[in-house]
Amino acid sequence: MVSRYSRGTGVVGVVLVLMFMAGCSQPKPWPASPLYATPTNAPDWVAPTTKAEAMEAMAGRYAHYDIVAYDGETPNGPLSTFVISYGFTELVIEDGELVEYDRFCHAEHKANQPFVTTVPDAGTQAIRPRSAVVSVFEENGEWKLARPATPTLIGIDGNPDEPLTMDPNSPLINDDDGDGKPGITVMVNLFGFLEGEIYLARREIFENDVTLYSDGSLRGVVRDRSEQLVVGASLAILNTPNNPAQWDDLGLSPLILIPIPDDLDTCEELMANRDSLFPPEPDFQDVGGP
Repeated sequence: MVSRYSRGTGVVGVVLVLMFMAGCSQPKPWPASPLYATPTNAPDWVAPTTKAEAMEAMAGRYAHYDIVAYDGETPNGPLSTFVISYGFTELVIEDGELVEYDRFCHAEHKANQPFVTTVPDAGTQAIRPRSAVVSVFEENGEWKLARPATPTLIGIDGNPDEPLTMDPNSPLINDDDGDGKPGITVMVNLFGFLEGEIYLARREIFENDVTLYSDGSLRGVVRDRSEQLVVGASLAILNTPNNPAQWDDLGLSPLILIPIPDDLDTCEELMANRDSLFPPEPDFQDVGGP
C-alpha cells in the first residue's frame, strides 16, 4: 500500500539490478506538476465559520485515492515510480476530536522504465494503519485537516514506533499476505523477459495535509517517510537492498478523498466505481525512441 498508502507497498527502485540495459528504452520524465487541479468552490457555498462546524462538515465516509511519487537511480538512468493506492477513509467525531480511520483495497505501480510491478490485493489490504486524531484549522480562509504519522508495520512484527530493522533474517519477519512466503510478495517483470518475486517488510510512515472544498471533497498531499527492507527474492539478482525516498515535488503525491454513501463499503464496489469517483491515473511522459 504499497500504499501507501500505498501506500500500497511502495516497491520502487528495487530493481537496481538493471545490468540488462543494452537496448533498453530511455527513462521517461515526470509528468507536469501538480497532477490534478483543485476544484473551484461554488460561489454560493457557505463555508464553515468555526472549528466545530468544520469538523461536522468533514466527518463522514470517503473513497480514498492517493499517489506517492518515489525517486531512485539505476545504471539505466533515473528510476521514477508512482504508487497509486485505493481504499476508504472515515472521519469520526469522538470526544470532541476528529479521528481518521483508513483501510486500503488495491494498489497500482507505474514506472518510467519498462518494468511491471504487481502487488496482490492481499498485500495491500494487509496494511492496517492505526487510527489518528487529526488537526482541523483555518488557514488563509480555508479549512484544513492534517493527519499525523502513525507508523504501521507490514510483513514484520515488532514496535512500529521504532526504526525498521535492516536484518533480512530477523525472526520478526511474518507472512502478512498469507501466501506462505516471508513478508509481502511483489511480482516484477523487467524489460519483458525477466520475471520474479521480491519479498518485503515495510514500516509505513505517512502524513496527509488536505483542504475542504464546497463539493465535500478533501484534497491535498501525502508526505511519506516509509522504510523498506528487502527480505529476499525468488532470484538472487533481485535480492538487492532498497529503501527509496519520496520525490521532493509534492504536486506529484496528491491525496483525494471523495464523499461516498454508507452502502458503498466493499473494495470490489470501490474499484467498480473507480472511474466515476477519481481522475485518470497519471503516467510518465513519452519521449519516444530508445
